[in-house]
Amino acid sequence: MELYHNSQSLDCRTPLGALPQGSTVRLRLYVQGGAKTVTLRTWNGHEKAYPMQPVGITGWEVSIILPDEPCTLWYDFITEDERGRRLYCGNAHDRLGGVGASYLDGPPSFQITVYDPAFDPPEYLRRGIMYQIFPDRFMRSKPPVSARTDLILHEDWEDLPLADFQGPDGDQQPVDFFGGDLKGIQEKLPYLKDLGITIIYINPIFMARSNHRYDTGDYERIDPMLGTQTDFEQLCSAAEAMGIRIILDAVFNHTGEDSIYFNKYGRYPTRGAYNSKHSPYYPWYSFTSYPDKYASWWSIPTLPQVNKQDPSFREFILGRKGITRRWVKLGASGWRLDVADELPMDFLRGLRHAVKDQRPDAAILGEVWEDASNKVAYGEMRNYSLGDTFDTVMNYPLRETLINFFTGDIDAPQVVRNIRSLQENYPPKFFYSLMNLMGSHDRARVLNVLVKQQYQHLPKKDRGQQRLDGKQRTLATERLKKLVTLIVALPGMPSIYYGDEVGMEGASDPFCRGTFPWGKEDQKILAYVKQALSLRRERPVLQVGTLDVASDGNDTLLIYRGLTPEGRDVFGQPLQDVPYMLRLSRDAERI
Repeated sequence: MELYHNSQSLDCRTPLGALPQGSTVRLRLYVQGGAKTVTLRTWNGHEKAYPMQPVGITGWEVSIILPDEPCTLWYDFITEDERGRRLYCGNAHDRLGGVGASYLDGPPSFQITVYDPAFDPPEYLRRGIMYQIFPDRFMRSKPPVSARTDLILHEDWEDLPLADFQGPDGDQQPVDFFGGDLKGIQEKLPYLKDLGITIIYINPIFMARSNHRYDTGDYERIDPMLGTQTDFEQLCSAAEAMGIRIILDAVFNHTGEDSIYFNKYGRYPTRGAYNSKHSPYYPWYSFTSYPDKYASWWSIPTLPQVNKQDPSFREFILGRKGITRRWVKLGASGWRLDVADELPMDFLRGLRHAVKDQRPDAAILGEVWEDASNKVAYGEMRNYSLGDTFDTVMNYPLRETLINFFTGDIDAPQVVRNIRSLQENYPPKFFYSLMNLMGSHDRARVLNVLVKQQYQHLPKKDRGQQRLDGKQRTLATERLKKLVTLIVALPGMPSIYYGDEVGMEGASDPFCRGTFPWGKEDQKILAYVKQALSLRRERPVLQVGTLDVASDGNDTLLIYRGLTPEGRDVFGQPLQDVPYMLRLSRDAERI
């Protein structure tokens, strides 16, 4: 027998894609060679079997009512011939949906994301343009000053970040500071407004020992190097007056060892978990041999891991006077959740409730590096797109897909396949709200990545001296322009990592976190990015229009953004715009 089901074809699955809970879906399988019976098998914690009925010459179909609560529903098909021999049809071998495959035994299943129909991420996400700022390196309002003696201050803004500074535990401690601050960000709001930015995502701003501040020292205090609570409130107010929202970075999986909560070095006047088992923070942490052996993130001792199930920690973060509500009340428009898959699902649901209760239009963005509808974390399948946790996530799968296309690692049909898989698995409003990033603080600069610059053979301290040569720079620039063009053309928020829009270079951490080159910007790249973002801002069809993506050979992508036959957007609202079509070919040169 030959079996055929295409989860991305209306003939085989109606309606397509993720669907609201309680809705009906019709599924069809085509069987060449004859079958006595065909059965649809579904699973979402428990298994069900649905006999399918013949339709036409080779078709079999059945309509089912989806579960009445959000979930991930898996399905596949079982055929049996007159002799009792079974053949199964399931997801393709790469599990990206579309045309399935036949199997002799239990196959990988197709996926239907069943979401809450009331799930409605803030509209400003799908219509917006995001800018990510690493605050120590964007702009300073004054030379850096600190009373601390355990850090290095750069007087020269154009210095390179330092590498391999050894901390008290022998691990890397990024404790060199350039003095970028909140007032500096506020000073540059007109620049960001002119660029077309509507959302600023800022890496952590709370008191911490390191320059990246993912080792939180005190969730209730702005780091003095960055400013004060008043500075934060003024930044939020000034940004809001320009139509720009501020989203903060939430690091709730771990704290710093040098924090008011752990206090390993006794720098804080109160007792931390490391100082006494009677500390109010002792239940927050898990010790295997008190006090020097404890659970930490990725076994990094500077980042002791928090017990997210502890009631006092939950109250501190999620309670009526908790951290998530407090900073939203003071002006933030939401949170980006660091290492989201380290946080329990019930914690994330509680966080969503707390934040939305404080500010209904606040956004919750998750750091998830894979397809967020079927992420496996600690042996558990998680779906972050159902409407009970995040409004959206960082779209790393798209970033990797597009970069790999331009560097020649995958072809255009594979790009189409990857994009269609996300479109199929995500609820439409989630898909259209994705943070479509090109660069980030966790990766080498996008220009360097686009030409696969090799620097790993160099000692880390020497990698900051690496620069693209003329040929590499020219090729990287052309590829970046095409990457920006695609990001603008696809659904989701185009997201710029500070400095990428002016051609900053840099190897991986810490050199992807250099200072913004004010006065030395690559004006040609900046002009191109501004023009592309302006098109995105002015064309509603690029924000909420329908999407069709295809390939023309191995090197050319076709993107079509349009209207429904009724002249509406993908969400059924009237759309005053005309269709947009992009034909984009990658360069023939490879490095």
